[in-house]
Amino acid sequence: MTVKHKHVLIISDIEGSSLCRNYEMSSFMTDSWPEACLGMSLDVSAVVNALFNAGVESITVKDFHRTGYNIIPEYINPKAKLVHGYKIGPVPGIGNPKPATAVLMVGMHAPSGSGGFLAHTLTSRIARLEVNGELMSEAQLFSSSLAPHQITPVFFSGCPVACHQALQHLEGIQCYPINKAISEKNFDADSWRYGLAKAAVSSLDNDQSRPYFPEGPFHAAVTMRDGESVAKRLAKRWRLKSVEATIFIESKDIHQLYDKLMKLCYLTPLTRKILYFGIHLFNARGKYGLWWVKQQLIKNHPQV
Repeated sequence: MTVKHKHVLIISDIEGSSLCRNYEMSSFMTDSWPEACLGMSLDVSAVVNALFNAGVESITVKDFHRTGYNIIPEYINPKAKLVHGYKIGPVPGIGNPKPATAVLMVGMHAPSGSGGFLAHTLTSRIARLEVNGELMSEAQLFSSSLAPHQITPVFFSGCPVACHQALQHLEGIQCYPINKAISEKNFDADSWRYGLAKAAVSSLDNDQSRPYFPEGPFHAAVTMRDGESVAKRLAKRWRLKSVEATIFIESKDIHQLYDKLMKLCYLTPLTRKILYFGIHLFNARGKYGLWWVKQQLIKNHPQV
C-alpha cells in the first residue's frame, strides 16, 4: 500500500483515550491511573501497528500527558520510537520532530472553557483561554509549533467537543471521536480501537490538510480557575496585565504566545533560568511514576 506520509509523529494524551473515565484516572499516581495508562498504551499500539501495516516507514510517538511517562513501552511496536518526558527544543516539549511530515493526535481533549470531557489547555488551572476572541486548544498550539518544520496535522481523536473544535481550526484534519458519555459496561474498547486505527490510516492520504500557520498578532485572555488573587500574582510575576481573574497576553506571533503561556502555566523566573536541570528532575519523577504503573498492573491485571 502506498501512502502520502511515510514518516509520522503521533502525539498522545490520556483524557481522550479509551479507558480514562474521570479526572482521578488522569492524575499522577492515583489508584486508577494505571488503568488509564493501559488504555492509552493499547490505543497508541493499535494505531502504530496499523500505520506500519499500511506502509509507514518511521513512527515517533510522543507521550504528552502530565509527566510524559504514561505509555507502557512493552505495548508499543519496537520499530516505533517512543519519546517519554520533555525536551527543551527545537520544538517545545517534543524535541526534534524530523523526519515526520505529518502529525496524528490521539487521546486528546477539548480546550479550556469548552465544556468538553476534562477540557483544559495546558493546565486545568486555566478555566478559559480565549485568543482573538476564540477558544484555543493544545492541538492548535502543538500544530503551530510543528508548522515551521512543514509538519501537517492530519488526524485528531478526542471527545466530540474536542473533535468539533479541531475541525473548526485545523484545515482539512480528519477526526475520530470517542463518546465519553457511554458507560464503562457498554463501551467496547476493542471495537473502538479498531475504528481508531482504521481512521488513522485513512488520514495518511489526506491532501486537504496544511501546516498550521495562524496569522498574528494575538490577544489572549487567560481566566484562572482559582480566581483574582492567583491571576494577580501570576500577572505580576510575568509583568502582565490582569483584571479580576483574567490575565491578558499580547504576542506578535503564535510561537511567542505559546512561550508566554508555558511560562505562565509552568515556570517562575528562577525555574526558567535552570530549565535544563529542572526538566531532568521532572523526567526522573516521571520515570518513577511509570515504574509504579507497571507494578500496579502486574498486581491487578496479571493476564494483561
